[in-house]
Amino acid sequence: MIVVRDIFQLHFGKAQEAIALFKEFRTVLREDGFQIERILTDVTGTYYTVVVESRYPSLSAYETSRSGRNPEKWQETYSRIVPLVREGRREIFQEVA
Repeated sequence: MIVVRDIFQLHFGKAQEAIALFKEFRTVLREDGFQIERILTDVTGTYYTVVVESRYPSLSAYETSRSGRNPEKWQETYSRIVPLVREGRREIFQEVA
């Protein structure tokens, strides 16, 4: 199993707005194969952090989910998130147990 974590550092005060958008987009993005499993927020550490976690059976399944996206739908979604984000990164893990 592959676990993908997209980690977003948000602008000050934008966490609630971003969380609402990720919840809204969870259903929309699933239709395109992007499987948002969990939305996590910081308790300690860097403030205004949101992690969107997805799981795939393999790296090839993850790659397929990225290539099967509807470009117009993805761009509309992405354009609403971008103004809230200061920076971000992606981590990909292989689940072993």
